[in-house]
Amino acid sequence: MTAVAPPHPTSLRQRLSAAPIGAHLAACSIAPRTSEVDRALARMLDDLARPGFWQACEQQIDRARELFARLVGADIDQIAILPNASVAAYQVATSRHWQRRREILTTYAEFPGIAHVWMAHKGLRVRWCGSPSGAVHPDDYLSQITDRTALVSVPAVTYRDSVRLDVRRITDAAHAAGAAVIVDAYQAAGVMPLDVDAMRCDYLVAGTGKYLLGLPGIAFLYVRQPGGTPPTLTGWFGRTAPHALQATVLDSPPHARRFETGTPAAAAVYAAVAGLSLVGGFDLRQVRSHTQRLIAVTTRRLTDQGEMVRVASNLDAQGAHLALVEPHAEAMSAWLGHRRVVTAPRNGVLRLAMHAYTTDEDIDAACEAIAAYRHQTRHPQPRSSR
Repeated sequence: MTAVAPPHPTSLRQRLSAAPIGAHLAACSIAPRTSEVDRALARMLDDLARPGFWQACEQQIDRARELFARLVGADIDQIAILPNASVAAYQVATSRHWQRRREILTTYAEFPGIAHVWMAHKGLRVRWCGSPSGAVHPDDYLSQITDRTALVSVPAVTYRDSVRLDVRRITDAAHAAGAAVIVDAYQAAGVMPLDVDAMRCDYLVAGTGKYLLGLPGIAFLYVRQPGGTPPTLTGWFGRTAPHALQATVLDSPPHARRFETGTPAAAAVYAAVAGLSLVGGFDLRQVRSHTQRLIAVTTRRLTDQGEMVRVASNLDAQGAHLALVEPHAEAMSAWLGHRRVVTAPRNGVLRLAMHAYTTDEDIDAACEAIAAYRHQTRHPQPRSSR
């Protein structure tokens, strides 16, 4: 299918089921409801009421795998479906041979759900690059890749500050030193083009609960060369012939489904197909251009309002959200939410995420609400006494 330009943001925004609540600027944390997902969940309930539900569900699983493979330029046999990124990281860790090389290089800006898997793997040494504050640059990786490095773990876009790393540059350096690379693309998939061959990564993980406009509960693991040692966590979906249901046979197929475990969450699978079908119709280069423009506009507006915003000096090194520095981000987010501006607080910042559906009016509403919050907190209204 040839990708087409996304609809005008205003018309696309009408497909958000929760559009009346106001501006949804939290896709870096949770996708908004869409009419496509609503219909998919209704279809799941209809299928559940008929004979043959599991056959219908497995058709959705196959379709989700196909759509994600197409999105990242992979073959379907290179894609495994798992419940989340932590399980995906565990599968990678337990399927590799850790012999002379026993070091994993990651960054302080890594999402904890992945970093903790590396730290918990016995016998491995985790090395950290970048600043403990979360700042990271490709050069931080390049300076620490050595002949002891076995695996390099790279977020395509960091979850807090939205730093977009040059994955190809890091991958080339890692491969030159004999190390493999895993990319966490959770904060990139759906809002910018991704091509696993262009990145040359060995593994890539992304999920549908954020910019891919689905639900939490489904993650995809791309594996460039799926053969070799199977992971130690497994299940009936990881067998060569799952429906043979042979309890005494522990085999593994030659493709990436050897990384799978048990039955995926059905609702998340149906929603994944809906979200991936919607995103798959976008020209992600245009989505990327749209979000970069909105990031620039929002940064300028907030800076003029006296806010401190963490953004890259070069927009090409910025993801699809910006981070407004706020020590009480949860309280600020709750206040804004009551005023129909949905944001995503995280670790001392308030994240504002852009997507194809984000409009200039959404940015106006967010900036005005943030200004109102500052005024309210600086000049609280006295409580009336009775």
